Amino acid sequence: MPHRTHRLVPGPAGRIHLVEQGSGPLVLLLHGFPESWYSWRHQLPVLAAAGYRAVAVDVRGYGRSSKPEAVAAYRMTELVEDNAAVVEALGERSAVVVGHDWGATIAAHSALLRPDVFHAVALLSVPYTPPGGPRPSEVFARLGGEEEFYVSYFQEPGRAEREIEPDVRGWLAGFYAALSADTMPTADAHLMPADPHFVAPGGRLRDRFPADRLPAWLTEDDLDVYAGEFERTGLTGALNRYRAMDRDWKDLAAHAGAAIRQPSLFLGGTLDASTTWLSDAIDAFPTTLPGLRGAHLLDGCGHWIQQERPEEVGRHLTDWLGSVVAGR
Repeated sequence: MPHRTHRLVPGPAGRIHLVEQGSGPLVLLLHGFPESWYSWRHQLPVLAAAGYRAVAVDVRGYGRSSKPEAVAAYRMTELVEDNAAVVEALGERSAVVVGHDWGATIAAHSALLRPDVFHAVALLSVPYTPPGGPRPSEVFARLGGEEEFYVSYFQEPGRAEREIEPDVRGWLAGFYAALSADTMPTADAHLMPADPHFVAPGGRLRDRFPADRLPAWLTEDDLDVYAGEFERTGLTGALNRYRAMDRDWKDLAAHAGAAIRQPSLFLGGTLDASTTWLSDAIDAFPTTLPGLRGAHLLDGCGHWIQQERPEEVGRHLTDWLGSVVAGR
């Protein structure tokens, strides 16, 4: 088995850090919030063993990749061009793109905007929703009634940073636990727990995180890796993705309702709010993802799907990739 190799390659905003393992057809792996290339640590060797060149990147704003100051630098169109630049820097002409959480949305738009580069796409946890509809900030502002939806909370510059920065490690541990199947708040027969996706008036997001327990997939050493990166870089680059959403709405207006026609795959968890809240988007896949070759909901799985269920995710990815590559 080849070793993992860390590299820095040039990108539109400066540098892009990536971790590479294996050789063969290129598979680009994109993480979500608040993670890094490390979230793909289980899939890199599996894909390499299956005959692929697996490359996990630190998305712009994370880890060792460049972190522009301007919110506009985190628009979806900019992140898509980062991914195309990685493919070119690696000496390839095309790639399969796989993403989780925000990485899934970035992967989907990479396939939509650059079909010349990305010939297949796999989405984990967050289903594809075509561009269009109301302005995102207006939609999020209407959610939750008297409480505030977490996306709106993240969109105010500096606000989430003030909550997170004094205890990055503790905040990350709570956030991961809140969305993991084995540690997320569950309904009590007498008292429904407060939803950790919402902030009470005058409160903090972390007020509703589980305390003093880690999900089974997250060791203390794993948490040290994530916390060490964000303690070094801060959270602003990562949070700026949320703050650029209204800019995306304008940038992508010409693609309203557009389908992704390349071969695709969707994997989600039955206990993940991203799949339950967006069930209509999954139902619309025959229209929005006409090239879909598989959609699998993993029973009893939460949001961090490739870390909660690494064996199942690896199997689904390699099975799907075999059909995608064989068909080219």
